[in-house]
Amino acid sequence: MLSRADLHDYQNRAVDYAIDRKSCMLALDMGLGKSISTLTAVSDLIGAGIVAKVLVIAPLRVCNSVWAQEGAKWRHTEHLRISVATGPAKARTAALFKTADVYVINKENVPWLVEHCGAKWPFDCVVIDESSTFKNAQSKRFKALKKMLPNVERMILLTGTPSPNGMHDLWSQMYLIDFGARLGRTLTNFRQRFFDTDYFGHKYELREGSAEKIERLIADRVMHMSADDYLVLPDRIEITASVELSPHAFAGYKEFERTSLAELDDGQEVEAVSAAVLAGKLMQYSNGAMYTDNNGSWSETHKAKLDALSDIVDDNAGETMLVAYNFKSDLERLRKRFPQAVVLDKKQSTIDSWNRGQIPMLLAHPASAGHGLNLQGGGALCVWFGLTWNLEYYLQFNARLHRQGQRRPVRIIHLIGSDTIDQRVLSVLGDKNASQGALLKALKPETKTII
Repeated sequence: MLSRADLHDYQNRAVDYAIDRKSCMLALDMGLGKSISTLTAVSDLIGAGIVAKVLVIAPLRVCNSVWAQEGAKWRHTEHLRISVATGPAKARTAALFKTADVYVINKENVPWLVEHCGAKWPFDCVVIDESSTFKNAQSKRFKALKKMLPNVERMILLTGTPSPNGMHDLWSQMYLIDFGARLGRTLTNFRQRFFDTDYFGHKYELREGSAEKIERLIADRVMHMSADDYLVLPDRIEITASVELSPHAFAGYKEFERTSLAELDDGQEVEAVSAAVLAGKLMQYSNGAMYTDNNGSWSETHKAKLDALSDIVDDNAGETMLVAYNFKSDLERLRKRFPQAVVLDKKQSTIDSWNRGQIPMLLAHPASAGHGLNLQGGGALCVWFGLTWNLEYYLQFNARLHRQGQRRPVRIIHLIGSDTIDQRVLSVLGDKNASQGALLKALKPETKTII
């Protein structure tokens, strides 16, 4: 069993940071041990009588497979009584009535928890694992938790991607830390101070110099550490594999892109009624199947990506691979083409089988495998069958394999339809990553002054 002496220096720094500040954000890259650093801080705070009951809010899979398991691995945290309140309402209620130090609940059930506890809210310390899931100030989970802030003495936000879609994502997270003291009491105020908007008020762009102002304002409550600075990881090799659609399929794609109307080979017609719908439909087309109605029916447009993935399987015989899909139609076609594939579900046994090397191909959606899961033991090859616009999901999914404990170079292969929207999506992900990278660089401990 691991002991406190096994904590790395950077993890001890994170522990001290969380203890020294009543509320803060630990913006630590994937693999730097956010969970054990937080549990260590929580153990110290409980031991000192500073906090009594801790609530951890996390993605569902992380609730069920990370927090209790991580606490049990370490000698200095195994004494913590951790109750996981997930599942049906009856099971959640029973878990809340257990005598424990730490209660873990999935983010979707925060509104239920607030209503259930009401004025008797018992948690004086709240930890939000993957706090960017609270970036939407209009979400039910944010509004519910906001009501309970007067009863919360300490707030610890954990994330590797604090601003996945730009600095606009920071306001609600920082509000949970300081009630709007740094970035404004309201989202409207935040926007007025730092952003310009278009005529219709729909699009917000940072004013020149605003990024630096925001960085200075939040620097005393945000610690960032980069895996590149603290971990010696195997190489990460990113590969763009161009997939050529057949002339017939490509002609159909370009016609649909031009007219927003597709006539498919099976007689089905698909119309995109807006630019947003068109973008989604083009991604479907490029992957190889388009939805034809609102009931989940779809028609195949080509097999080029399936053939490309089949070539990758043949070229890497005997090697396990993690495959990201975007649409349910992708999943159905992948399962039919590759009967040996297993879909990542909610069972811990599936994760264990993968990490033992018993699953040749693990199919996972980025939204369900994007946070907290340790999959590095099962393989070092990741294939993006279908991309996502969501930078957070993209970065987190890649980090399932490229993280501490990985022993081999990790290859990340993107199947990109030639001259399709795939190229634009990959480019946008790169642009967003560059923007977030600038923020995180400014928040590294050695580049900021702690107030």
